[in-house]
Amino acid sequence: MQDNTNLFFKFYRSMLRIRIFESEVSELFKRQKIFGAVHLYLGQEAVAVGVCSALTKKDYVTSTHRGHGHVIAKGGDLNRMMAELFARETGYSGGRGGSMHIADTSLNILGANGIVGGGIALATGAALSAKLRGTKQVAVSFFGDGASNQGTFHESLNMAGTDKLPVIYVCENNLYGVFTAQTKVRAVDSIAARANSYGFPGVTVNGNDVLAVYEAARAAADRARTGCGPTLIEAQTYRHHGHFEGDVFHYRPKEEEECWIKRDPIEIWENRMKEEFHIANDVELSEIRTQVEEQVKKAIEFADESPWPKPENAYTGVYQEEVES
Repeated sequence: MQDNTNLFFKFYRSMLRIRIFESEVSELFKRQKIFGAVHLYLGQEAVAVGVCSALTKKDYVTSTHRGHGHVIAKGGDLNRMMAELFARETGYSGGRGGSMHIADTSLNILGANGIVGGGIALATGAALSAKLRGTKQVAVSFFGDGASNQGTFHESLNMAGTDKLPVIYVCENNLYGVFTAQTKVRAVDSIAARANSYGFPGVTVNGNDVLAVYEAARAAADRARTGCGPTLIEAQTYRHHGHFEGDVFHYRPKEEEECWIKRDPIEIWENRMKEEFHIANDVELSEIRTQVEEQVKKAIEFADESPWPKPENAYTGVYQEEVES
């Protein structure tokens, strides 16, 4: 495992960036420093990090309303992310999009999406484009368990299976679609099994085990790049907060919450690094946490000191300028 030391520390740093960033966002939202709806990724860090660690910078990613973790795991800029949440001009969308509309085309992050299942078809289209151009790029669509009941899910998987597109569908199954338990709206136990209907593999993985997610994503990416087509990964995980900030989530049984909180992906990985792989100690991990906390602190300062968008630019990007015929 010594050869994987750098990768394993990368896992840890990336998961911590998401955890600390999102924890600060929660506090900033309570202080009314952040505007609009906010859906946090706390508890699901291993999914984004495991998948994105198996990708290249050129590979495509489409996200969801709970998208901060995907952007950070793919290498997004913390300063620009925080500035967007603060509605400042230096944000990813110039302060106009907020939490659910962060994109970075330089990293081929095609955007978070407030529409349930909205990114599934976009990733399928990106995969089709990559196949037609012969670029060996892979497209990844992150979506929640609720989106697996949408028409776009089934239509996209059918197309991807038929044309053997280089796409990985990653269902982050946190057991609830907004406030509704999946057991009440889905007749089958396994979301991964739905891939069988479209002629390609579906695999279920422990979404709180970053290494297990990485290995599944790496196998899926290798399959996609070699022309073998798509894979559906169902990553079983759990969000630590409610559906959105302000949701008191009384709909979840306390026993269930306690059980899942004990399976915290970052704590699990810390213990494995120390006790199973013997590559880290408490001092080293504490130093990394301090470094990440400082990065997030600087992102908050950057956002808070950034200018507000100018009123005269309110229509920038809304209308196409007239083009002479």
